[in-house]
Amino acid sequence: MTYVQSMLDAYPKDVAGIDKAKLVECIQACFDCAQTCTACADACLNEDMVAELTKCIRTNLDCVDICAATGKILSRHGNYNAGITRAVLEACRTACQACAEECGQHASMHRHCEVCAEACRRCEQACADLLASLD
Repeated sequence: MTYVQSMLDAYPKDVAGIDKAKLVECIQACFDCAQTCTACADACLNEDMVAELTKCIRTNLDCVDICAATGKILSRHGNYNAGITRAVLEACRTACQACAEECGQHASMHRHCEVCAEACRRCEQACADLLASLD
């Protein structure tokens, strides 16, 4: 069991009818993606061809911020606002898709970009799954 699951189980009230399994997966995927994108940006900065990776670094850092914010918002359940939740999930999905595409272009040369693209795709799917369960 993860800490995300443990904290959700310990929450004193109902989580507004949200699918708990999808919520746990999405929160974990957001924080995993934020960490992976942070590490990928750092790895890109340490490549000899760093100038060719500036778009990748920028996309990574945008994805970090959006994923971290989404994970934090999804971790708060009191006074749930469905509109905000949908908006951040859509933004996160979009950022992860863009980052997966950008990192995917470098994956054959840089293993860190391959790993990052995988984490972004997982997060993008987790956001899509949670969004679908909200409708």
